[in-house]
Amino acid sequence: MKKIIALLMVLVMVCALAACGQKAPAPAEQAEPTFEFDNDSTPFDVSTLSEDEVKKVKVGFIFLHDENSTYDLNFINAAREACEGLGLKEGQDFILKTGIPEGQECYDAAAELVDAGCNIVFADSFGHESFMIQAAKEFPKVEFCHATGTQAHSAGLPNFHNAFATIFEGRYLGGVAAGMKLNEMIEKGQITAEQAKLGYIGAYPYAEVKSGYTAFFLGARSVCPSATMEVTFTNSWYDPTLEKEGAIKLINNGCVVLSEHADSMGAPTECESRGVPFVFYNGSAEADCPNTFIVSSRINWVPFMQVMIGNVAKAQHLHADWTGTMATDSVVLSDLNEKVAAPGTAEKLAEVSASLRSGTTKVFDTSTFTVGGKPLTTYSADVNDLGTFTPDTESIVNGAFAESVFRSAPSFDVDIDGITIIDQ
Repeated sequence: MKKIIALLMVLVMVCALAACGQKAPAPAEQAEPTFEFDNDSTPFDVSTLSEDEVKKVKVGFIFLHDENSTYDLNFINAAREACEGLGLKEGQDFILKTGIPEGQECYDAAAELVDAGCNIVFADSFGHESFMIQAAKEFPKVEFCHATGTQAHSAGLPNFHNAFATIFEGRYLGGVAAGMKLNEMIEKGQITAEQAKLGYIGAYPYAEVKSGYTAFFLGARSVCPSATMEVTFTNSWYDPTLEKEGAIKLINNGCVVLSEHADSMGAPTECESRGVPFVFYNGSAEADCPNTFIVSSRINWVPFMQVMIGNVAKAQHLHADWTGTMATDSVVLSDLNEKVAAPGTAEKLAEVSASLRSGTTKVFDTSTFTVGGKPLTTYSADVNDLGTFTPDTESIVNGAFAESVFRSAPSFDVDIDGITIIDQ
């Protein structure tokens, strides 16, 4: 009955307008969502902060695991370095919460930190994002900073921020070191060129992981053209047993150099016991694996934390997306283990690092790989994360996939030739 009355009212309005010689207004079109690519990677000069400004800040941190996770340990170390460098004291001026799952516990932890007086809160895991957004909506005067997330530029919340770094460049450099090792093994007759097979233990088949292992493979193949790679997934960020089992599987399949995007020592220690060279992530493993560890890449989160904390202290604008780069010292390598690395690796890494910094080398240069036997000339990636995983942004720009350009988090999820996924 209500629908009939409404329809009659519309007809009456149209007739009245017609009688006056006017047209009925056209129905309003649904507005397209707009996205603010508010992305800046300018470092923050902490020396510009006054003592009074620093006193205005209290910082909270939420970590998925504890210091046993290499990923979380890297964040924990960065949190302490960033805060202590400003004269902030742990437990008083900054608070660390470890072992916070990717669930409602994250929101609860954020709310507890706000209750404790924190005016800026960081979280370190992808699955924390929706709960950080929930907290940002409830506490609009507090800044919420989330690493590895994708929704800050589309959420429309001025107090919610994402950050990532161009770690695919660090992965690429790790791949160069792995490729140099393959070449050494070929030259010594330990393997043939056709046996130059890499192995990679990934956590999840997400863009972040695919971007990393593809960059690693392309780095290796830039110096060892016959290289191929197998990938296995654990479907967990941190599971020492599954990561060890993944390493065993890859080694048994003939992989002769391994790497990973997972957070425990399960795979590296297995490689050490079997004498298989390994490229690590998030920190050096040389002390535990002196005979197999080659090098490691990691994101240095200190510059990001300094930018956000410093801008809160000065009551300045915080960007929605922050992308750290090699230039901001956000992408770093560990010391090279010369005992395991192939001769000439240090010099080669220095050469490629300079090329990446200058832009001469592009990690995802489409002339260096194919997809289904064909060059990749166009690709629409899911950049504007609205929860539907819908491709929306052309990402091939000037002959390369524009990774971490349209948002900080990786969006490269292409399956290229030469990489075989053995399970996921």
